[in-house]
Amino acid sequence: MGLSLRHLEEGTGGWRAQLGLRLGGVLLLGACALAVWALVVSMHRPPEHSASPAEFGEAVSSVAAWMLGWALLIEGPGLFRLIPVPPRHIRFDKSRFDTSHSK
Repeated sequence: MGLSLRHLEEGTGGWRAQLGLRLGGVLLLGACALAVWALVVSMHRPPEHSASPAEFGEAVSSVAAWMLGWALLIEGPGLFRLIPVPPRHIRFDKSRFDTSHSK
């Protein structure tokens, strides 16, 4: 997993990473559509009822799947690309986040 993430951060993932992440985005959007369809069906099922915790959780997870699905579909591996931070905005100790050496 670490090697794969390092390739994504460096932008050297290749076409497999493009295809895999964008396909993951499409699958998340499909799961979101199914969850929303199930919620609509449950809303119109008699007798009328207020939302159960399971239905509320399904609604929250469908929103999360919608956001992550679009991000993966549009951006793909670029979502994990490292972005350089200007020195004037660095307010943390970079050595804490350096994973290239073992402690």
